[in-house]
Amino acid sequence: MKTTKKEKTFDAVKMMREIRDKISAETQNMTFEELKAYINQKLADSKTELVGQR
Repeated sequence: MKTTKKEKTFDAVKMMREIRDKISAETQNMTFEELKAYINQKLADSKTELVGQR
């Protein structure tokens, strides 16, 4: 039986690696307090609802 290979239109692994690398570069020299402020700011900017906080 012959299988056909489909071309990906979206590569989730590649996207996740790019996002992780960007965040790592932005936060690499931050103190714990600076990192907490960075995370809180990003959450506020995106208006993301945290799990369990409804």
